[in-house]
Amino acid sequence: MADEGQGGGKKKLVIIAVLAVALLAGAGVGAWFFFGGSSPEPETAQSGSATPSAPAVVESAYYVILPQPFIFNVSGDARDRLVQVKVQLMVRGDSNDAAARQHIPLIESTLLQTFGAATVEQLRTPTGRLELRSQSLAAVQEALLKVSGRQAVERVLFTGFVMQ
Repeated sequence: MADEGQGGGKKKLVIIAVLAVALLAGAGVGAWFFFGGSSPEPETAQSGSATPSAPAVVESAYYVILPQPFIFNVSGDARDRLVQVKVQLMVRGDSNDAAARQHIPLIESTLLQTFGAATVEQLRTPTGRLELRSQSLAAVQEALLKVSGRQAVERVLFTGFVMQ
């Protein structure tokens, strides 16, 4: 009887060892596919044939924080509201970052004009705020295009929005 108890323990030990080896092998194969699997994309890039559909190199994104939040009044149906908006600008590359920082007073003036045209009904809804953001982007890009010859700003971001 003592021999049967030891034989059953050895079987369990062998089964556990086989399962552990299989688990480690599976993890190794998964890691190889995830981290070191060969992909055809780098090979085509090294072949030297430039195709017209090759994506352009995307420059790093920089965020220009406007120093002061915008505080303005908007007229509503029952009463006027006070709105405070904190804005950041997303630009790509060092040259666009420098252009945006150089023209911050122009950008602030343009944004204040755009925000002043907004209504309470527009600012109450998320779609209205998205519309205001896209109008702000278009206005800032147009103003920068006139001054610097390029649309340095890629996105206008509202990082704080309070309406009382």
